[in-house]
Amino acid sequence: MTLRLYDTAARAVRDFVPLEEGRAGVYVCGLTVQSEPHVGHVRSAVNFDVLRRWLTTSGYDVTFIRNVTDIDDKILVKAGEQDRPWYNLAYDMQRELDRAYDALHVLPPTYEPLATGHIPEMLQLIEALIERGHAYAAEDGSGDVYFDVQSWPSYGELTRQKVDDMEAAADADPRGKRDPRDFALWKGHKPSEPTTASWASPWGRGRPGWHIECSAMAGKYLGEAFDIHGGGVDLRFPHHENEQAQSRAAGHPFASYWMHNAWITTSGEKMSKSLGNSLLVPHVLERVRGIELRFYMVSAHYRSTVEFSFEALAEAAQGFQRIEHFLERALAAVDADELAAVRSAGRKLRIEFIEAMDDDLGTPAAVAVIYDLVREGNRLLAGDPGADPEDRLVETLVQVELMLGVLGLDPAHPHWSTDSTNDLTGVVDALVTGLLEQRAAARADKDFATADLIRDQIKAAGVTIEDTPTGPKWSVE
Repeated sequence: MTLRLYDTAARAVRDFVPLEEGRAGVYVCGLTVQSEPHVGHVRSAVNFDVLRRWLTTSGYDVTFIRNVTDIDDKILVKAGEQDRPWYNLAYDMQRELDRAYDALHVLPPTYEPLATGHIPEMLQLIEALIERGHAYAAEDGSGDVYFDVQSWPSYGELTRQKVDDMEAAADADPRGKRDPRDFALWKGHKPSEPTTASWASPWGRGRPGWHIECSAMAGKYLGEAFDIHGGGVDLRFPHHENEQAQSRAAGHPFASYWMHNAWITTSGEKMSKSLGNSLLVPHVLERVRGIELRFYMVSAHYRSTVEFSFEALAEAAQGFQRIEHFLERALAAVDADELAAVRSAGRKLRIEFIEAMDDDLGTPAAVAVIYDLVREGNRLLAGDPGADPEDRLVETLVQVELMLGVLGLDPAHPHWSTDSTNDLTGVVDALVTGLLEQRAAARADKDFATADLIRDQIKAAGVTIEDTPTGPKWSVE
């Protein structure tokens, strides 16, 4: 099988051909830690976590870099509004981001560089661009350094735009620019900004522009050429366009593939802080578990826009609970020794699942394969006739476990066993068990009206009761 990925630059699905056999270098733009992360932010992290897991499953040794932008105009503004040091705000918000990633079982990157820890690499890259004639220091004494877009004929190739058709951003600072479309590589220190937010440079004290940060950090940890650069679709322009231009203008081949995940929207608009419609991760996790929120995101293709609603989230959570219920019943029904033997035999994934994942990370089709197997397993549990039904059940169970594991959704993984975020299973179990005991007592007293009332209350709450030889068991419908 050959992994095929949609390359944004080529606007086509391409066979993945790594620069080095058996290895894959991936750089993903992390967040600017100005405020708490919302579900739109963590979608990107989950999507590229799935990419990383699939590359690893496919046999690649993956170096996965995801940066943190901890110095930026927005961070300085937010910190000023809150009357606190900018680095204190950035640190606190990075910790919130780490908690959000952990709640969704996003694997830690190979390394997570901070922008403020890589100023020397940025200065070196800026100096190389100046020497090559692609950047210049402003002549107004501001200390700014800009990339000269007119000096690079390929500028705009990532997003297929022509420089002459572009307009300067409405909020761009025009001071010292030769062309309004030139972008900042280095920003001279302003008297209104804290001195701590500036570093020494050949052009005076200042701080890096946003775009130069990622180019410098990607080059440090992945080299001048690497395989995949990822991020949200909103980063294609100007951020990724500028990254590619400045890196290639400095003589670096940079990324071979560009991948972008789509937005999560609310009321048809991109979920963002500026729109005021953001849904913070801790608030969402008051309604569902982390594994259910991850399932909601994984069930959609990474390039498809997701219109967020709590109704759709609840539906996805119920769908995942049905998978969990099958696993619980199957584990109770199969022979433990036989199950251990099959697990240790190194079973291969279903070909349909592999084909789905190799087709540009087709997670919706991959999840459909899991659902099909769960339905098959439920038929076996119900006594569906066939040869060696228990052997088939063990195989089905192991396959479901394997596929969930690839997607980071195996409920038996130790990570999820510590997922206490909104984990009310124990509370619900105690409440339902209490009601079942009351129902059993009413039936023993031949008070069938009360027993039926309790049964109806449980059913109205969306709980299904199954009578088994060892007593009644409940599950969410």
